[in-house]
Amino acid sequence: MAAGFLAVYLTLSTRRHAVNLTTGYDLGIFTQIIQSYAGLTAPYSSLKGPEYNTLGDHFHPILVLLAPVYKVFPSPYTLLVCQGLLVALSVIPLMEWAARARGARFSLWVGVSYGASWGLAALIFFDFHEVAFAVPLVAASVCMLGQERWRAAVLWALPLTLVKEDLGLTVAAIGAYVAWKGPRRTGVALAVFGLAATAFAMLVALPYFNPVGQFAYWPPRTGEEAGLLAQAAGFLWPPVKWLTVLLIVAPTGFLAVRSPLLLIVLPTLAWRFASANPFYWGTGFHYSAVLMPIAFAAAVHAVATGRFPVRRLRAACAVGAAVTAVTFFTHPLHELVAPRTWVVSAQVRAGDALLAKIPDGASVASSNRLAAQLANRTTVTEVCLYARAFPPAEAPEWVIYDTADRSDPECAVGAALEAPAPKLDGYRLVESRDGIVLLRRVPGGSAPSLW
Repeated sequence: MAAGFLAVYLTLSTRRHAVNLTTGYDLGIFTQIIQSYAGLTAPYSSLKGPEYNTLGDHFHPILVLLAPVYKVFPSPYTLLVCQGLLVALSVIPLMEWAARARGARFSLWVGVSYGASWGLAALIFFDFHEVAFAVPLVAASVCMLGQERWRAAVLWALPLTLVKEDLGLTVAAIGAYVAWKGPRRTGVALAVFGLAATAFAMLVALPYFNPVGQFAYWPPRTGEEAGLLAQAAGFLWPPVKWLTVLLIVAPTGFLAVRSPLLLIVLPTLAWRFASANPFYWGTGFHYSAVLMPIAFAAAVHAVATGRFPVRRLRAACAVGAAVTAVTFFTHPLHELVAPRTWVVSAQVRAGDALLAKIPDGASVASSNRLAAQLANRTTVTEVCLYARAFPPAEAPEWVIYDTADRSDPECAVGAALEAPAPKLDGYRLVESRDGIVLLRRVPGGSAPSLW
């Protein structure tokens, strides 16, 4: 089952990269991070800014483990393959436990429903993210919790603190569960460690490396503090938050709500719903990937510890299967049968041809979708970041952009760049084809004003 889903994940992610659907934010950024580690330097990303140390953005030192693989296979595809493998491996502990709990058929349902779940599909669909490491770690730890194998649960949870700063809260929740159901001292120690790890990352490590000296994702300060009632209402509103909660438990046939293991999702949901960023509230992107193994482990735990008549269990599995079938068409796995995943359009061919004109090692300002294609062989930044941040002396040698690229909402290509043959001071037009424009800096020319 893990091998089958690995094939599915790799087909989706690698085809998206092959037809220029991946982005600088985030595949390009993580390619630059792993490339830096492979070169034995700090994890810099020019897509985030000049000499930007990404340990000031998110705390993810575990990514250094990919450096040896990237050294041998220096390509964005390496990240996509490693991510697919990590996620596919998380199927194994869940299915193994499900088989012992209720037999092969139940295990098969768990494997298919979990592997095809929308949260994992969203992670595979949207480039690469460090939380790919968290998915198998969470799956293994929570499965051990449900089987009361406390030592193994703790050991699998500890590395989560190196994946991302907020996952220390998940470690603390696992520790609280251990203290509740198992050895109290061990659980309390793990909970304290998880909280301390998050505090260290957010208050010490991230501000130290951040260019402005603070954690980049604190909520914005407002002139007036809302009352407790207003804050509570904001936490539960808008309704998309309730839809997210529903879709976390529905693929399990609502079996997950019968297990206390489901409580481990609360820290992640809490920081997401408390944020003012609407991207955190819904089911898009990769934010729910770490919740999928918790929900399905809770479902297995409910079956393993409860007395479910065959009829009731079959009904629950049927509901879960129906939800999985519906979300296949509403969430990213349907891209496997979408024409754009398989058809190499004229625009893609034009983009590939113009990208090939840029030599290795060059400095480039690129639109978001094309940046991921350049990250492993050039020093690339987003054209919008260049326009805002680069001083004239550091203007890149090449500029390439897709006039139709709207993948970065903060970087909509302006009217000045949408002209068929824009005249930018200091640059000459190399070629413009199918909406892709390639410019090269004139030797000795001044930096252009893109807006």
